[in-house]
Order: sequence, then C-alpha cells, then structure tokens
Amino acid sequence: MKKLLPILIAIILTAAPVFAKQKDGYLDEVILEESATISEPSEASPETESDIPQEKTLREKLSDVYHLEVDKYDKPTYLFQDILTKKFDEESPMESLQLWGGYNGDIGVYMNEDASSNSQYDFNTINVGLDGKLKNNNADFRIMFNYAPLSSRNVIQNLFADMYIATNKIPHHRVLIGHSRPPVGMEGGYGPFVLPFIARSQISRNFGTVRKLGARVSGDYSLIDYDLGVYSSDTYFQEFFPGTEFIGWVNLKPLAKTDGKYGSLKIGGGLDAGNRSNSFCVAGAYIGYEYKRFMANFEWANADGYNGPSGFSTDKHASGFYATLGYMLTKKLQILARYDEFDPDKNIAHNNQREYSLGLNYFIKGQGLRLILNYVFCQNDAAKDSHRILVGTQILL
Repeated sequence: MKKLLPILIAIILTAAPVFAKQKDGYLDEVILEESATISEPSEASPETESDIPQEKTLREKLSDVYHLEVDKYDKPTYLFQDILTKKFDEESPMESLQLWGGYNGDIGVYMNEDASSNSQYDFNTINVGLDGKLKNNNADFRIMFNYAPLSSRNVIQNLFADMYIATNKIPHHRVLIGHSRPPVGMEGGYGPFVLPFIARSQISRNFGTVRKLGARVSGDYSLIDYDLGVYSSDTYFQEFFPGTEFIGWVNLKPLAKTDGKYGSLKIGGGLDAGNRSNSFCVAGAYIGYEYKRFMANFEWANADGYNGPSGFSTDKHASGFYATLGYMLTKKLQILARYDEFDPDKNIAHNNQREYSLGLNYFIKGQGLRLILNYVFCQNDAAKDSHRILVGTQILL
C-alpha cells in the first residue's frame, strides 16, 4: 500500500508539464502573492514585452507552494493546483481542467487485537481525479478513481469513485447527476480529506461513507442548507438497479446572521430510506458548534435495516452516536477527543462497541499536507478489548 504513494506522486509530476502550458496572462486563479498592477497600453503606445504579464515559471510556482500558508481546514487544499490546472482561452466553452491526486493513510499499531470485534478498520485512501469547469457556471464535472485495494470488492467495483456532472446555474442551488457520495449522516457524507480523525465514527463506517448512482439537488442559504436525492439502491456497481433509495439531509444555522459573534451553530437531521429486496431506513440527527479555536459536534443514528459500505442488512436494528471535542492549540496544531458508541444489533443484549479516541493534527499546509496521530481504545461487550495507535499522513497534490 505504502509503495503506491511514490507512484501516485510520479504520475502527477509526469502530467505536470502538460497542464503547465498555460495561456499568457494566467495569474487569476491561485495567486499566492500580490502582483503589481499592469496598465493597459494606449493606442498611441505600442505594447512592449514588458507590458505583457508573464506566466510564472515552474520553479516560481513550486516556491509559492513552499511558502503557502493555509488558515482554513474545512475543505481540501491542493498544493499543485496552480501547476496542474489548465486554463482555456475565451473561445473555448471550457474554463479549466484540474488534475489532482490525494493520499490519506496510516501505519497502524494494534495491541490485543481481536479482528472479529471490529470491522472496516482499513483507512488508506489513494485517489486521482480530473475536475472540469465550463464557463459562466454552466456546468462542472469530476472523474475520480480510487486505487486503494479492498478485498470485499473486485478491482472494477472499487476503482470507479466520483463520476458526475453538475451545475450551479440556479442561484443558491447545485444540481448533480451521476455517481457521488450522498449524505447518509453528516460525517458519512464527508470526503476523506477533511475528517478530523483517521477513522470515521462507527455509525459512518456502517451506515454511510458509500457512493451511489442517482440525481440530487442541494441548496445553501444563510439560515438553512439541504441535500435531497433519489438513487439506485445498488452500491459500488454490484447490481443493476435493485431498487430505489431516497437520501436527504437538512441543516439549520440559527447563528448565521450574527457575523460569528457567538460562533457557528448547525443543527441537522436526515433520512436514508429505500428498498433492496427488502426495505430499510436510517434516521439521524446532528449538532455542531464552532467558536474561534473550539469545535464540538454530536451525531446520532438509528437503523431499521441499512444499506452501507459493509453490505445490505435488513435483519439488523442498529444504533449509535458519537461526540467530538477539538481545540486549535496553535494555528497549525489541533487536539481532539471523541467518544463513540455503537450497537450493531439491538435484538442482542450486551454487544455494544465503544471507542475512546484522542488525536493530534499538525496542519503543515492545511489539509494539503497534514500529519496525524490517533490513539483509540476499543471496548467491546462481547469481545476482547483492544488498543490502536495510528500514525497517519495526508497529502493533496
């Protein structure tokens, strides 16, 4: 697995010269330092070479990456975005194409490990993607491949990840058609490159973090945002439309009009319901709060059958919740703590699984280059307890 990271970087760097051939004047997308204002030449003064804005050399762009400072951690930062993005001229309907790659993985140390006590503890992600944008916000698309092997699915099923086309043409709305990660839970709908811990919560690992083929519309207003979609109940191209599935999530933002004076509060809830030989339903609720360097969130979910990454289950009535606290000790160093409890089958007594997690994140370049240290104590009512120390890294090119 670890050998794939150098290969990924080599692939990206090999493609860099192609995407580095930009049109003159391309300085408007990722500008890391202020440039001097260039006045337009008058008719009486012919344009000279010094009047034409010069594109930065590859060495200058790499220097910008080296000096890059990132203060936001709620979205991915691609270190080579300036290098691996091609801008098109005015005559083309295309605005840009961006090639990118991402790696998130761990070197796990497991003590007193009972493999049967916990599943889905494989946290290595290797993605390569191509993002395209059309002019005038008409549409955008993503083609993304997942190169992390998984024994439960074949190569083709695991390879094709995000593959969609979308538009933001409608104000405050985004309409998307294709293969994407729907919001089965708040954390379950997050991509891997913005997670606070290496591991997702147990409700996310069992109910969410899965991709599906369908159509969805999301809206974002000052006091409310939502994501509603209809999908095939298949997962990872294993069956051809075995049934229909509805997935929706709504968040209220009651402090949005206070300009951050009292922090940011998000209260949400959602539903995942459908049919795949039998019906299933997952309901969830979420509360998240951020104020300056402090963050806290709580999420609960209850399933009467579910259709998650571990497979389809109609005979299990499961539930769980987690609570996370985090604090930025400095602009780059974050400390985290989480309590996570999961009942895999409420019809069976004394089988709960609890995880107590402590974490450190060191954001060298925001989410673009990040070091991760997690300790997890797994307490199991029906199996042997275990300890995990996870040392991870994340790099986005």
